[in-house]
Amino acid sequence: MGLEEEIEDLREEIANTPYNKSTESHIGRLKAKLAEKKEKLENQSSSGGGHGYAVEKTGDVTVALVGFPSVGKSTLINALTNADSEVGAYEFTTLNVNPGMLHYNGANIQILDVPGLIEGAAGGRGGGKEVLSVVRTADLVVFMLSVFELERYERLQEELYQNKIRLDTSPPNLSISKRHKGGIQVTMTDDVSLDEGTIKDVLREYGYVNADVTIRGDLTIDELIDGIMDNRVYLPSMVTVNKADLIDQDYLPTVNEQLREMDIDPDEAVFISAEKEKGLEGLKETMWERLGLIRVYMDKPGRGVDYEEPLVLQEGENTLDDALDKLGGTLDERFRFARVTGPSAKHDEQQIGRDHELQDEDILRIVARK
Repeated sequence: MGLEEEIEDLREEIANTPYNKSTESHIGRLKAKLAEKKEKLENQSSSGGGHGYAVEKTGDVTVALVGFPSVGKSTLINALTNADSEVGAYEFTTLNVNPGMLHYNGANIQILDVPGLIEGAAGGRGGGKEVLSVVRTADLVVFMLSVFELERYERLQEELYQNKIRLDTSPPNLSISKRHKGGIQVTMTDDVSLDEGTIKDVLREYGYVNADVTIRGDLTIDELIDGIMDNRVYLPSMVTVNKADLIDQDYLPTVNEQLREMDIDPDEAVFISAEKEKGLEGLKETMWERLGLIRVYMDKPGRGVDYEEPLVLQEGENTLDDALDKLGGTLDERFRFARVTGPSAKHDEQQIGRDHELQDEDILRIVARK
């Protein structure tokens, strides 16, 4: 029996096994085996080579436009950036990854117009694996949907999930330390609902015999497997609905209901018309918020505060130490002290340490040795 048949058999057994406490451990082992075999099959497929998409990341952050063919991605990127992506009223117009640069709030946001995904992309159809490998390098995924094909959202999500892209969630708080003896010892917080036996069985499927395991926070079997395999990418996402200019007012409640059925808040989805360039300011603003970008204005000696080209950081990577790292050069080695004025400061010209967290529109002055 080949790997593909084994994978299908495992999927069928999982689907046909009711989930409850008595079957939890068995399902855990099955899912662990399934994940391993899928990984093995993927490695076999990728070893054969093939056409890839090499895109150099430039700017402050990178956004990947994800959608099925002919949804309007090329039209949108041309409207937002300096890109020149071919546009046509037929499928598969874009055959390469086309980057463009959006200048917004002083930040340089690289937007990638990737070839349209099709069903089965994660399994390699339509060059999908190469496309998805580019998406994995982004800082934000923007799902672009046609207002008349909203149901494709769930299929797109599934393709990304199958390619180890986890959206709008955090990695499980899981640590594993191998040891020489003593079996598997599990320490977990009170809110973990998985049975300890299930956790140990899943770990054994991955070859763990002696290990200290610590789990903080509840998690599912799939999330446990994600944490063990440690090759998942966690990205924020958002939804933009194109061709909104074609929505009849009487049809709008139906559109909103369809979005809710897919767990999309209609108030959070951004309605646009790429062709008529409507709704683009709202799209830029939402991308900025989802990216968690922070502008820091540098107070440069003898030149004053530079409000035109701020230092752009992201939430979670916004300490003074992160700022020094992004500024580069020898500044980190020559650093003496820094002062900040603005939202993160208790008072103007507050002297701060390297672990100080900067906020949007802070004014930062760095004093360094010559």
